[in-house]
Amino acid sequence: MKLEAIINQPVIETERFDLRPLRRSDMGLIEHYASDERVARMTTKIPHPLPPGSIEAMVTRSMAEDRDEDVWVIDDTKEGGPELIGLISLQRLDRNQSEVSYWVAPLYWNTGVASKAVEALVMTNPLDNANMFASVFQDNPASARVLTHCGFEYLGDAESYSVARDANVPTWTYSKKL
Repeated sequence: MKLEAIINQPVIETERFDLRPLRRSDMGLIEHYASDERVARMTTKIPHPLPPGSIEAMVTRSMAEDRDEDVWVIDDTKEGGPELIGLISLQRLDRNQSEVSYWVAPLYWNTGVASKAVEALVMTNPLDNANMFASVFQDNPASARVLTHCGFEYLGDAESYSVARDANVPTWTYSKKL
């Protein structure tokens, strides 16, 4: 029997759910939600349609010892919900900084899950960063509200390439000093 690698990444507990490291067993639910065009279009990295093997590759990268991004599952089993209702990650940047990214399954939109997940990640600061950054597409004001609710300050406009949209998309960029 082959055991999954143990990832040096903390479990972050909230009253409602836990943020825990990815497991290979999460691939089915990640693929289910990430293949939803509404989710993919609000991210820079998720293609639509989702190519075979892309989720397995992402999970493998996320579990590697030399990874540059820590990914947590938003696990709702405390509330009797699914083991996975979204993902949140910290991409390591230079100068003791990181970039926060997240997505939540559409069924859980407008329920406060994203705000609570970002808030928990900021409060825990698992990479002991001095600053966190985040950017959201300008056609996704709900994500912008998540960031401002969590104390992120608006820095300015930019654009990022969206794989699902196959286009550069205007973004708002935010930062938070820790």
